Amino acid sequence: MKVKEIMGRDEWLARLPGRDKKLYAMYSSVTDCIVTDPSLMLVPVDDHMVHRGDGVFESFKCMDGRIYNLDAHLERLGRSCAQLGIELPVPLDEMADIVVQTVRAGGERNALVRLLLSRGPGTMGINPYACHRPELYIVVYELPQVGMAGLPEGVSVALSRIPVKSGLFATVKTCNYLPNVLMKKEAVDLGVDFTVSLDEHRNLAEGATENIGIVTLGKELFMPPPDRVLAGTTAKRALHFAQQLKRDRQLTSAEYRPISMGMARSAAEIHIYGTTPNITPVTVFDGKPVGKGVPGPIATALFDMLKAEMVPDSTRLTKVF
Repeated sequence: MKVKEIMGRDEWLARLPGRDKKLYAMYSSVTDCIVTDPSLMLVPVDDHMVHRGDGVFESFKCMDGRIYNLDAHLERLGRSCAQLGIELPVPLDEMADIVVQTVRAGGERNALVRLLLSRGPGTMGINPYACHRPELYIVVYELPQVGMAGLPEGVSVALSRIPVKSGLFATVKTCNYLPNVLMKKEAVDLGVDFTVSLDEHRNLAEGATENIGIVTLGKELFMPPPDRVLAGTTAKRALHFAQQLKRDRQLTSAEYRPISMGMARSAAEIHIYGTTPNITPVTVFDGKPVGKGVPGPIATALFDMLKAEMVPDSTRLTKVF
């Protein structure tokens, strides 16, 4: 067997492989600076987030030089940290400023942003109190789908066999995402767009990174209660918009409620909500058409309302460029 060489710092850096320019910029509190060379976008191997999944994260998007719903994401990050006992390394308003600077450094007006907050490096063990301090990492990377030109034609959803998360793990956006990874693998293997998990009572729970909701034949919009799934920021906005549709009598109800398999199979509409899919109608659920097999009027209305909230003068946009 060939003996491996022992390298110094410069030799190690010289051997790092080149990367496609799909990672635009990264901020690391370890060095307290921003880099735009993807080969330098690194996290310490003894960071508890790396080998224990001990951290939280948020993902959001910048569209046409403006970040959508940043405050809501940072507020949820703060709640996640509080639930896990991880201190914020900087106040949330300062964190928002670092996000803006990092996106600007990447030079792309359309991008996704991943904000990771770890308990920090200092140990390869399991004891969280051995970590030196919490660390903040912000990565700006490629947004595969730019803009919101029109409502998607519809997607297919299958039922997942991956056990649903329980308790704290269901409601906190931690970096322990193995079940979510396996759900995405499951969807690819099954040849569908998404899979959705079921809770202990066989009610709909959530997708790998998406929330789900239904519209009944009686024009009621239901989403799984947020004490059983991760409360998505896009789903929250959709439920907010749905209150207006209720006032306009396009819906008779819009609320959180357990969704049984019978309710899902007889639904007039099923929706997927998420940062990347926005509001996407489901036209095939568990191998069968949903409603008439085409996007429904409530999905169209919610999509249009979300799209209107992303115009340049919206109060929910944070200007970067």
